[in-house]
Amino acid sequence: MAAGSMECVSVIGFSLIYLKMVASAKTAPEIPSIDQAYSKISNSITVEWATVPGATSYLLTAEDGNTVIETMVAGSPGTVTGLKAATLYQITVRSVSAAGRSQPSPPKQAKTVLAAPILEVSSPSPDSILVQWEAVYMAMGFSVSIMRANGLGRVWKENTTNTSLTFTSLDAGTLYTIKAYAWNANGTPGDDSTCNQRTSPRAPANIQVSFDSGALKASVSWAPTEGAFNYTVVALSDSSKLSCSTTFSSCTISSLHCGTEYLISVLASNDAGSSKSTSAVTLKTVACAPGRVTIQEDPPGHLSVAWSTVVLGDYYVAFVKSDDGLEVHCNTSLTQCNFLSECGFTYFISVFAYNKAGQSPLGDVFNYTTAPCCPSDINPVLVSSDRVEIVWSPVRGAELYETKAVDGFSVVECNDTAPACTLSALECDTKYNITVYSFSEVRGSNTSCASRFITTAPCSPEITNISKDAFSMIHVRWRPTNDDATYTVMAQGEKGQYQCSSSRESCTLGGLPCGSVFSVTAVAETRAGRSLPSYTVPLETVPCCPASLTVTQVTQSVINVSWTIGTGAQTYVTVLESHTGQSKCHTHQNHCLLGCITCGINYTVALKAISATGLTADCAYQSYSSGACCPLGVKLYRLGPNGIRIYWQAARGSANYSTDLYGSKGIFTCTPSAGLSFCDVTEIPCGDVYTVMVSPVAETGLKLTFCPKKIYSGGSSQTLACIRIPWRANKGCRGRGLWKWYLPGSPPAVQELKTSTPGQAEIKPPHRDSAQPRQTSTRTSAQPTARGRATAQGASIRTAQPQSRGGREAPTEPVTSPEGADGGRGRGLPRS
Repeated sequence: MAAGSMECVSVIGFSLIYLKMVASAKTAPEIPSIDQAYSKISNSITVEWATVPGATSYLLTAEDGNTVIETMVAGSPGTVTGLKAATLYQITVRSVSAAGRSQPSPPKQAKTVLAAPILEVSSPSPDSILVQWEAVYMAMGFSVSIMRANGLGRVWKENTTNTSLTFTSLDAGTLYTIKAYAWNANGTPGDDSTCNQRTSPRAPANIQVSFDSGALKASVSWAPTEGAFNYTVVALSDSSKLSCSTTFSSCTISSLHCGTEYLISVLASNDAGSSKSTSAVTLKTVACAPGRVTIQEDPPGHLSVAWSTVVLGDYYVAFVKSDDGLEVHCNTSLTQCNFLSECGFTYFISVFAYNKAGQSPLGDVFNYTTAPCCPSDINPVLVSSDRVEIVWSPVRGAELYETKAVDGFSVVECNDTAPACTLSALECDTKYNITVYSFSEVRGSNTSCASRFITTAPCSPEITNISKDAFSMIHVRWRPTNDDATYTVMAQGEKGQYQCSSSRESCTLGGLPCGSVFSVTAVAETRAGRSLPSYTVPLETVPCCPASLTVTQVTQSVINVSWTIGTGAQTYVTVLESHTGQSKCHTHQNHCLLGCITCGINYTVALKAISATGLTADCAYQSYSSGACCPLGVKLYRLGPNGIRIYWQAARGSANYSTDLYGSKGIFTCTPSAGLSFCDVTEIPCGDVYTVMVSPVAETGLKLTFCPKKIYSGGSSQTLACIRIPWRANKGCRGRGLWKWYLPGSPPAVQELKTSTPGQAEIKPPHRDSAQPRQTSTRTSAQPTARGRATAQGASIRTAQPQSRGGREAPTEPVTSPEGADGGRGRGLPRS
């Protein structure tokens, strides 16, 4: 059983191998055959073979025993890279298709060439190039060639077994191309190396030097050198080395030292190095400025300038310039010069040394100041009692002025930089000897200046008393303190200045306005000047009376008194006085209300204007008559259906009155004849409520409006009611009709009715309250009558009658006739 199983397995395995071989034989590409393998580059081998049908690519394999490197290529020839130089490799090729790879081809040996030498080149001189390299593995010798980089000229080629080689007789500053390679024992050349090298430039020629003595710098120029990229100029002296670099053919060296000799050289350089030094050019700079300069003035007015010698100095020039701009100089080969000088000047002195290179740099500038000049035009611009202000023209060289005023043993000093001085704390009316000295910090004071005498102004007077006489003249008295002085008194105020003068002890001021405040001062005056004013003494005049005064009656017992402002017055006292008494008011305003005034009486009006300090001015004005008294007992009586009689009791002080009847349909005014105390208002509209006021009328015709008004309403008002009475007009009767109505127990009253509408008129009959007693015509006729007439407004005529309600007085109905009664007659006119 076991043997049977093994036999079966063997058959199956053989079958699989056979199937695989059959499949491979049908799909794998053919094995390629290598034609040749060779190396041209030290890191690769190139292989050539015959193309295999059906192959899409080829796999190259290089093996040196230690490493295997494979490279896939598309076809022949193919190159295997990444190899080691001078190494023997076994090369095989496999063809590759979609079905797989073929077996490797028969191997072929090939060896890589030698590696390229690594070059180091330099140009030790303008006409040579040195080439150096390291040893190459398996190399037996080296081949090196050189030629111009631009391809012009010949090619130099040298073989050597050394690792360095120098090419000479080359052109300076020229770019060369160097190529080198190694060969093996078989003479096979390896990889080559190529590099470029430029020869160093030659030294510049034709060096020119231009020296700037003012700036102490030198401009150096030369002829350009072939192949030079940069130039360096060097200036070398015993104590310093200066240089400048440029790409051009000129350069400037700055900061040279005076009195120094330099050697100037120029070096050319490029990427190969610098040229050798050439013969230097000598440069001598200007001499330095002379030092240890001394200046002396001996005698005054003469300056002597001296200095020390300097290196490279051929001769010297000394310059002396004054501060006014004038300059002089001295040219000498010695070390001293002399100059003339003046007072008050500052001289600026400088010394220069000269040689062929030019003028030395500016050294220290010295200044010398001579003694200041003396002021000669001293003038007093202000002379007062205790000080003197003097001025003078500035003088040369003066930095400060010392002023002294001497009076015996007393000395007053003043120091200032300005050409002016104020001497203070002097005695008034005193003679001083004044001198001004000029001073400078360098030379001190000039003590040879002249002096002059100046007398101070007089002393101020002292006011001792100011008095006023009965004629409003102001007397001023003072205490004199000077001899031969004139005194002036001044009173200064808002309204001007008033003054008086005297050479004695007093003077008189007149014509000062009222209500003014003055400041009174006194001054003394002599030939030397005017004194300071005395202390001020205040002076106040009485306030001014108001220019006008007005009295206006406000009510029956109150009046308003107003007046214009009195200058200088702060408060006022107003007094009204009569035989019945006095009314008085004290106020700070310009008006005042005075009460308790009796009507109808003459008053005297007086006013006092009082200042803030209590000065009083009594002001008198004309008398004033108070207004008439308002009437008393004002009553209304009915006059028929549309008429009213107004009655009153005449008051004291009034002879004339005016009545006003106010209603919603108008205002009706009635003015009775003189002496009467009633007035009738007729033809007023019925059905209205009226208010009555009776006012006294002054002699000027002014009606007083402060009397009380009475409103008659209900039991106390005068209400006129209306009734409608129809009738038929007769043919031919137009424009007028007469109607009559009768009151029981009284005579008939006839009222004329005017209407423009025939057929009807409106009238309300009079109504009598049963509570009131009936007035008879006798009582009515016994009263004086004044009948007025009023025209009613509207389309209908209404009359009214008085009514009594609430127990108030009801006017008695008057009995009238169309003709009226004898007596004075008033008339009322409606007003709107």
